[in-house]
Amino acid sequence: MRIAKRNLTKWIISFVLSLHLCFQPYLGVSKAFALSAEEERVMGEKFVIQIRQILDLLDDDYAQQYINALGQYLLRPVEVKYFPFRFYLVKDNDLNAFAGPGGHIFVFSGLINEMDRIDELAAVMCHEIAHVTARHLANRMEQSKNLGWATLAGILAGILIGGNAGAAIMAGSKAASAQAQLHYSREDERQADQLGFKYTDESTFDPAGLIGALEKIEKNQWIGTDTIPAYLLTHPTGPERTSNLDIMLRDYSKKPDNVEAARFRALFPFFKTIVRANSVEPRDAERVFNRELEKNPDSALPHFGLGLVCNRKSEYDLAIKHFQKALLGQPDSVPVLRSLGQSYQMKGQDGEAIEVLEKALRIDPQDISLLFLLAFSYQNLKKYEKAIRRYERLVAMNAANEQVFYNLGVSYGKEGKLAHAHYNFGIYFKRLGRMEKAIFHFQKAAALCKDDPALKSRIENAMKGLQIRESKQN
Repeated sequence: MRIAKRNLTKWIISFVLSLHLCFQPYLGVSKAFALSAEEERVMGEKFVIQIRQILDLLDDDYAQQYINALGQYLLRPVEVKYFPFRFYLVKDNDLNAFAGPGGHIFVFSGLINEMDRIDELAAVMCHEIAHVTARHLANRMEQSKNLGWATLAGILAGILIGGNAGAAIMAGSKAASAQAQLHYSREDERQADQLGFKYTDESTFDPAGLIGALEKIEKNQWIGTDTIPAYLLTHPTGPERTSNLDIMLRDYSKKPDNVEAARFRALFPFFKTIVRANSVEPRDAERVFNRELEKNPDSALPHFGLGLVCNRKSEYDLAIKHFQKALLGQPDSVPVLRSLGQSYQMKGQDGEAIEVLEKALRIDPQDISLLFLLAFSYQNLKKYEKAIRRYERLVAMNAANEQVFYNLGVSYGKEGKLAHAHYNFGIYFKRLGRMEKAIFHFQKAAALCKDDPALKSRIENAMKGLQIRESKQN
């Protein structure tokens, strides 16, 4: 009877949610979105430019890879994706997370450092995903379109960031008048909670994680500061919202983790350790990890964290010792092996780095941060052909950043393959927005690739994109 009652309760919740979404136009929220998907995508690009000028993104390839992979996994239950979603880690101790226009979702390191379980992170991310899929910002932004996209992007950034940085952006009458219009409504929050619950549940994480995260954020309001966290300003809680969450969770039974969720859960402590080691002042991070080590001298995570802090301080010998101790308890940990390989690489011991990184890649052949480090060590050893194979694999996986194309240009040049070298330099400068240099290298590549029709076609496609962009600017 207990199982039947639970299933009936889950069916009722699902049915009520479906009715709510079906009859949403009659509940005061228009389904005719004010901004088109293309308008919101363009707005999202301008918004990200604003954010990058204000906030520091956490500089760790593995951590960024983890948050992106988790985000893409949480998106699977979403039936209609208006944009290619992007997830970012912000190096900031505020307890905040927000969804910008066009599917750009930002999570602050301060919030991650306070979380105990991956379910809290997953539930917050699903809530932000829900704001995007329900097009809440599209409806809000339409009322302020007369301000212009750039101005509107700046005001929205100020609202979502909060704190001193946000307040500086919000100075001025235009910002003050738009601020009320751009905040989420109670109906927006209710719908985001319902959709976020659905996405979290179908990803086999625990939707109750959202309550745990909100409790931590609210607690931060009265411990150590009088400032209301930005998350509470843009995502107000209150008795009604808490009551709705409690109703959805009543008699709820969490599904067992599927294979992918179990993998993310197992890696979460390493992800959190990387975030803490790279976002907190080194002295404070060392204090936290040493306290953990006192409680459990054989634990791998504190040694891993201390090794990461040593890397930040360029103390590579000490970092290597800590990573080796961490591997005693976690011999097949990809994050630890990756960090050990990086320490060897930074110390100039690329042979040792390659040995460690190759082992890690046998465990996880799809890890893009490992592939890049491995390629770079081969490049350092002047084994350019092996480096090129790894870099090209990143390109084939659609996982190549600007540095990959620059290093491909260097490596192909050293091998005497100048057409390929100029082509990759062209891609590098195109991605940086330095169009004159990109055109120069593409033209050089085109002049050198007469016997390579495949490369010639790639050059023509890259140049076509430049010509389109130039015509728009003119």
